[in-house]
Amino acid sequence: MSPLRFKEWFRVQDAVWLLLFAVMAATGPTRDPEFILLLFALAVLQVLEQKIPFFALARGSVVANLLKLALGYAIMSQTDYINSPYWWILLIPVVSAATTLGEAGTIVFTFLACGTYASFLLYYDWERDVPPEELPQLWLRLASLAVIGYLARRLAEAHGAEARRAQAAVEELAEANRNLQEAEAAVRRSERLAALGQLSAGLAHELRNPLGTIRASAEMLLKNVPEDGGVARELAGFISSEVDRTNSLVTRFLEFARPLKLEPQKAELDQAIDRAIAQLERGTPRRDVTIYRNYSPDVLPFAFDAELMERVFYNLLLNAAQATAPGGEVTVKTRALGGSVEISVIDRGAGIEAGQLENVFNPFFTTKKDGVGLGLAIVSKIVDLHGGKITVESEPGKGSIFRVFLPVV
Repeated sequence: MSPLRFKEWFRVQDAVWLLLFAVMAATGPTRDPEFILLLFALAVLQVLEQKIPFFALARGSVVANLLKLALGYAIMSQTDYINSPYWWILLIPVVSAATTLGEAGTIVFTFLACGTYASFLLYYDWERDVPPEELPQLWLRLASLAVIGYLARRLAEAHGAEARRAQAAVEELAEANRNLQEAEAAVRRSERLAALGQLSAGLAHELRNPLGTIRASAEMLLKNVPEDGGVARELAGFISSEVDRTNSLVTRFLEFARPLKLEPQKAELDQAIDRAIAQLERGTPRRDVTIYRNYSPDVLPFAFDAELMERVFYNLLLNAAQATAPGGEVTVKTRALGGSVEISVIDRGAGIEAGQLENVFNPFFTTKKDGVGLGLAIVSKIVDLHGGKITVESEPGKGSIFRVFLPVV
């Protein structure tokens, strides 16, 4: 065993226990080998109790405390029975029970310790061997076992309560830290969205005019090209189609940059999701992907912009369907969370790399070959406008879960 491992295994309190019992053996009223062996056994049990996993269980603690009672009984038998100077050894199982077995265990082992001590009275003739003046001392020792057991239990409860408060504080701080990180990420994302929105709007307006001129020129060129000018007519057609594709991209830039006006009205969330699913099934080529609905009846109608949220659900479902292999499944589920509702879109697709998760809602970030990277940015913008938040969990090879949280107003 390495020195470091030995220090982890053998602690300072272990040395204190062994030293305490060594002093007891050296200064005790007898040097009988059996007495020394009993002290050594009790010391070893006390040290190993913290290292053997079985003793960490409730039944293991019961076994350990019963062994301590038996060893204490044997030690007192070796040293003048009821008048033994080692009567306080019976406190060890009582205190151990108070710290590990709760109130019921403390009561049981306190009675067992008192019973163990009182059992030595069976060896005496009360009228001949037990003077009346010694009886108060006997009752005092029994009372001491009970009082110390009670105090140990109260101390253990106070320590446990303090530990629970500390754990709760740690969890609250961890949750606050997570919320702070999410809030900072949301602020950074909003700032990027605002800056890129302004840039996109300016760029889109500047592109619209030359695109219009290029398309008009291509149409005039096409009219003036002879019917037998195959290559020229084909190139003119390419110009028109590419202008249309670029113009569509510019339109998406403008949609992203255009300020959205929220018009919340009380509506059924399930119906908005159903419309998004229907739009997905009508407007995209079928990929043999099954969409399962798992709507919670606890989600009641609330105020939100149904048209904008339909765009959110459509984009999330489209991404999930595109990420899922043919024959796969996509699940959309809802549930009520006190003052908010959660909408989850779950796919079993390729997933997203951990290093890309922070960027999925950024504009122009995409992992698709023909993607622009504005769909999820618009989704995030709409959700933020509702005062909600959107998160993503993903594991490569196992799929992704996008969760939308909307406040119920």
